[in-house]
Amino acid sequence: MTITLDSLEPALSVRQVLTLERVLAGEPEVVAGASHLDRPVRWVHVAEAADVGVMLSGGEMVLTTGVLLAGDEDKQAEYVRSLHRAEAAAVVLGLGRAFPAAPDVMRRAAERCGLPMVVLHRPFPFAELTEEVQSRLVRRKFAAVSLSEAVRTELTALITAGAPLQRLLDEVARHSACPVVVTNLAHRVLGTAGERPAVDDVLRDWERIARQAGGVEGDGWIRAELGGHGERWGRIVLCGYRGDTATGRLLADRAAEALVLHRMLAGGAACSWEEQSAQSLLTDLVSGVVPARQLLPRARAAGLPVNRRTFVPLVVRDGDPARLERLLRLLGLPGLVAELADGVTAVLLSLPRDQDAGALAAHFATRLRTETGPAHTVVAAAEARAAWDDVPTGLREAQHVADAVADSSAALDLPPVVRLKDVHLRGLIRLLRDDPHVQSFAERELDGLLREADEDLLSVLRTYLATGRNKSRTAQLHHVSRPALYRRLEAIQVRLGVDLDDFEQAASVHIALLAHDAQQQ
Repeated sequence: MTITLDSLEPALSVRQVLTLERVLAGEPEVVAGASHLDRPVRWVHVAEAADVGVMLSGGEMVLTTGVLLAGDEDKQAEYVRSLHRAEAAAVVLGLGRAFPAAPDVMRRAAERCGLPMVVLHRPFPFAELTEEVQSRLVRRKFAAVSLSEAVRTELTALITAGAPLQRLLDEVARHSACPVVVTNLAHRVLGTAGERPAVDDVLRDWERIARQAGGVEGDGWIRAELGGHGERWGRIVLCGYRGDTATGRLLADRAAEALVLHRMLAGGAACSWEEQSAQSLLTDLVSGVVPARQLLPRARAAGLPVNRRTFVPLVVRDGDPARLERLLRLLGLPGLVAELADGVTAVLLSLPRDQDAGALAAHFATRLRTETGPAHTVVAAAEARAAWDDVPTGLREAQHVADAVADSSAALDLPPVVRLKDVHLRGLIRLLRDDPHVQSFAERELDGLLREADEDLLSVLRTYLATGRNKSRTAQLHHVSRPALYRRLEAIQVRLGVDLDDFEQAASVHIALLAHDAQQQ
């Protein structure tokens, strides 16, 4: 997309022109079209010809003394109508030479056409007005072009350096000094930038804004389409831009160019922007750094239903986010999916309150495990939440459960959806793993093995305790004979100074081993 100087709109409105010091010296008075003073002035044209309309291309403020119109009301009315047809910005009539006051015929015609009509009560050199306005317009146009090129250079440098989408949007928001929103064609918000309170105010009303046909521009709302090769796939919106429209459109166009380039260099993965948006939202929810109530507008704008819903927090281990997204769409379950860490993916379901949240979560998990195999995927869940404010706690609970069954061998006998009640002692140890007292206990109980760093004996001990001290099963899993296993168990007991046949001592070692393993993950 190329923007030239000739294609720029002017940076002054009729209202702004009338406030200029040189114009005020002529004592201007608006006698018609007062509700249209925000029309942009592209140029100022001095003309006395009665057929001036044929010489205009639109957006001109026409200055005249009316000497060729005096005494002919038909000419006066047609003069105004011709300006209207030519889409002039306004007509300014200097009183004194031809008219002592605003002609009623011209005033009524201008009011009917919605054309601002201004009279100057004091003699005024039109050359001064044209010089003032033209110089301002030229300066502002070149300033806009200069800003446009500066923004293009900065955004291109960021893209070349491999900057993420958010960094680009932050730069656009810095230049525009207003919230910036990127959406897909379904009006789902993919990214935002700007002062957080201002962005939240925009997102809070996003449903209404998105329902407007194409996002009607006005009041500083400026948009640019995203796409290429005849295909549109999104738009960027400057929300409440306070500068002049021409500069705002330049900024939006430059930003659009950069985003299209960013996507192209990323292999056209527009969906990754949706993934980044969901990841940012769910990460903020899990961390608790941002209060849930403040994240509600972002969730709503991201396409998550939030009114009168039941929220089901899930965490899936070893589940492909793209596969999870497809499965949600296949099952018709509204939700967000985002990878929180390598191999750990959060899924937040949003269900109508009259649906069985537990059954739907179990159906989702069963279908997932059918596709991937039970040994490869663990679906952990917290109890369904009826209030949005409780979602962060639920996500953290689901993550805790998933961490507690991180060992895939322990997950084989678990139900499709694992909950807090299913992880028992392992779950408690996970919660307490960072407690210094628990850490000291684990090191003290296992010192004889940890000091020698004997991973083989630790592995045997781990299996022996996990199988309920079943010697036959332990020997089978480690592919050793029963006598060989007995020798290893004897070595373990000697090093630890315990009797593993004693239930209390074995339980103490088991707890210490669970704590040690939890600290290593």
